[in-house]
Amino acid sequence: MSPAHLEFDSRLRRRHRNGLIFYWICRASVWLCLILMLVLLAGLLIKAWPMLTWKFLTRFDSTAFPERAGIKAGLWGSFWLILMTGFFAIPAGVGAAVYLEEYARPTRMTRLIQLNIANLAGVPSIVYGILGLTVFVRMFGLFGPYSENKIFPFGERLISGALTLSLLILPVIIIASQEALRAVPSSIRHGALALGATQWQTIRHQVLPAALPGIMTGVILALSRAAGETAPIIMIGALTYLPKTPAGIDTAKELFLEPAKLVQVPFDSFSTMPMMIYNWASQAKLEHQNLAAAGIVVLLTVLLVMNTIAIVLRQRFQKHIKW
Repeated sequence: MSPAHLEFDSRLRRRHRNGLIFYWICRASVWLCLILMLVLLAGLLIKAWPMLTWKFLTRFDSTAFPERAGIKAGLWGSFWLILMTGFFAIPAGVGAAVYLEEYARPTRMTRLIQLNIANLAGVPSIVYGILGLTVFVRMFGLFGPYSENKIFPFGERLISGALTLSLLILPVIIIASQEALRAVPSSIRHGALALGATQWQTIRHQVLPAALPGIMTGVILALSRAAGETAPIIMIGALTYLPKTPAGIDTAKELFLEPAKLVQVPFDSFSTMPMMIYNWASQAKLEHQNLAAAGIVVLLTVLLVMNTIAIVLRQRFQKHIKW
């Protein structure tokens, strides 16, 4: 063989060898991460197992008797907080994405807005907590329930936390919705417009249904992020110990028997699962450490369920889309 062929074979073997080494490094990294995660989960479950009972989910926290404490206040507080956060953030985020992607022209102002949205998606959550403390708690709190002028009953209330988390996840929802809208082929828009549909009819009946799986996935993942946030909730003054639920609603039956209480929910004090976990983890007693581990397991389960719902919804809606 000629020297050129020998040199080519040598380089080819070296490239294959380097590729094989890189493959095994990547595979070892995956297995190392999985093993570390399993070890952490196993240690967490061992500590949490004595506390993981149905009573843990249906009892309030107890400072005097940690063995009788529960996460009921945090569960209901997180439920109302995420529900209100979605109520504020989803319409605004999806609407902004539709405008920027379907209506706005590519001007310098539009590009500046897109750049700012992308930057806001990477801002640390504590910054949003400071913003929520300044605007919703202190500025609007001046007219809150503790003042003589009760125009805006804000302050350290559930609605302040929901508005703060809405600002936190709003850039994520906008970016995810824009990507879902961009994934819809332009031929669908052109075909609908060619048949005489208006732009709004095209968006409503063609574009949005096709982009719905991606939008819903982004929304649920954003809400799951909000459910696990602690720093913004600490900044706005959420309680670490609260022996009640917002407006006293602690069963689904009360939602139907006393619907008037729903009006009181946004303006009541609250706690969340991350706040209760933070409080338990800062205590020195072994029982509190076990409570923190059990609370982490419950929170992980809730987040896993939300992410699973996002995957199932995406796959289910994609089956009905024909491009």
